[in-house]
Amino acid sequence: MLTALLAAMLQASAAPAPPPAPKPSDPLPADWRAVPDDELLVMTLAGERRVYIRLAPRYTPVHVANIRKLAAVRWWDGESVYRVHDNYVVQWGDPTEKKALPAGVIAQPPAEYDWPRYDAVTKLTRTDPYSTAAGHSADGWPLATNGKVAWLPHCYGMVGVARDMAPSTGSGGDLYAVIGHAPRHLDRNIAIVGRVLEGIEHLSSLPRGTEGGLGLYKEASQYLPIVSVRLASDLPAAERPHFQYRAADNVRFAAWVKARENREPPFFNLPSGGADICNAMPPVRRAP
Repeated sequence: MLTALLAAMLQASAAPAPPPAPKPSDPLPADWRAVPDDELLVMTLAGERRVYIRLAPRYTPVHVANIRKLAAVRWWDGESVYRVHDNYVVQWGDPTEKKALPAGVIAQPPAEYDWPRYDAVTKLTRTDPYSTAAGHSADGWPLATNGKVAWLPHCYGMVGVARDMAPSTGSGGDLYAVIGHAPRHLDRNIAIVGRVLEGIEHLSSLPRGTEGGLGLYKEASQYLPIVSVRLASDLPAAERPHFQYRAADNVRFAAWVKARENREPPFFNLPSGGADICNAMPPVRRAP
């Protein structure tokens, strides 16, 4: 009898713990939507380091059309990452600024810094110094508005188009990714064309540049070579990476936003009652 009791106790202690109960903010499988292949830019850096960027053609259609054309003709192959500005941005493209753009690429696109329709399906509780409201689009983008126009904010990992002084708007040949505290003062002053989904560490961990107070590398020997930049849709089907974004048009995502605005114990003692849009970036993942 005692042996049987001990055996039962040992069996019970070895049994796996039941899975935790789902939270209201947990997504359903259907909440994960595929990033289209023609919206995914794959940048391969020296050392087989890859950076995956989702493009935003709905918000910056002309700039994204340029980027697609540049990738199609392999314009970035052999170019480099030539600027790493601490707590700010990493920039890549042609450091000489003399390389001719291929046919069909618009040198001075429309500004595309903002647009008249704000179509967020969520709303953060508090405003911020740069907008009167912020939230998320149904298809997984952070959005901000002043009540008149809307825009993609400069959050960590967002990708923008480098440009010269106005009236320059940037062709898309030189791009940058935010690697520091969100420089929201750039909102509505530069076109945002996408977001790094994976591989930001290959950019954010690079040695900082020191030239001109702008983070430029002083010597060409410091440049990080770009091996290739391709749209996933231009890769062989078997080699295409697949990513998903979490759809925001459902009650589970609304509960996720609320949880981001009110972090819970045991680690957090007090709820903040709000969150910056850059602290509530829509979740993304590799497709399982």
